Amino acid sequence: MSDLFWLTDEQMERLRPFFPKSHGKPRVDDRRVLSGIIFVNRNGMRWRDAPREYGPHKTLYNRWKRWGDMGIFMRMMDGLSAAKAEPQTIMIDATYLKAHRTASSLRFKKGDPGRLIGRTKGGMNTRLHAITDQNGRPLSFFMTAGQISDYTGASALLDSLPMAQWLLADRGYDADWFRDALEEKGIRPCSPGRRSRGKPVKYDKRKYKRRNRIEIMFGRLKDWRRVATRYDRCPNVFFSAICLAATVIFWL
Repeated sequence: MSDLFWLTDEQMERLRPFFPKSHGKPRVDDRRVLSGIIFVNRNGMRWRDAPREYGPHKTLYNRWKRWGDMGIFMRMMDGLSAAKAEPQTIMIDATYLKAHRTASSLRFKKGDPGRLIGRTKGGMNTRLHAITDQNGRPLSFFMTAGQISDYTGASALLDSLPMAQWLLADRGYDADWFRDALEEKGIRPCSPGRRSRGKPVKYDKRKYKRRNRIEIMFGRLKDWRRVATRYDRCPNVFFSAICLAATVIFWL
């Protein structure tokens, strides 16, 4: 089938350093299995509906689940972004990801942090907070339930901010504590003030126009159907899908 996705030899060489070592019996063809995993996630398919050219669907799912639990897909994104990012100017924002009914049950066991799905005006959602470089390529993510505010995501991502000169953000991040924390890190905020502020906040409007690149990044992530719509109950599995999509779209 000509419309199938296949990783190139060059892309495989970039990804190979992040593969776990094979113990005992050698793994099935990494290129075939990983290409199949990407195809299923991009098209929002059930694993059993994966084209036979990628091999048994059980092999695809087992590799996907095992590597996701090991954090392999997260390390791929972190490793490739650290080598190629241009963080002189960074951006922060958040978006909603719709939760399908198969993932939206709110019941959880005692001691479990939950599924990171919350009820909003738009229904059941997960909220994805992101930091990108000046070209809109993702550097780090943080996932919360849909009703969680931008301030919570900003606080969680604060320690992972790279060395930068500017941070672009919309007025949803206009808080004195956040501006002070950025100043302590040597980062200058470029963000309009809330309308409720008595004194207007001065910011570089020309530089602020570049913030649309993080919106474009979210749009490209949502082209992957298993990212735009959350089918997975386990938040770690869904987060793996987000990291894999970001790696393939922006860093390969």
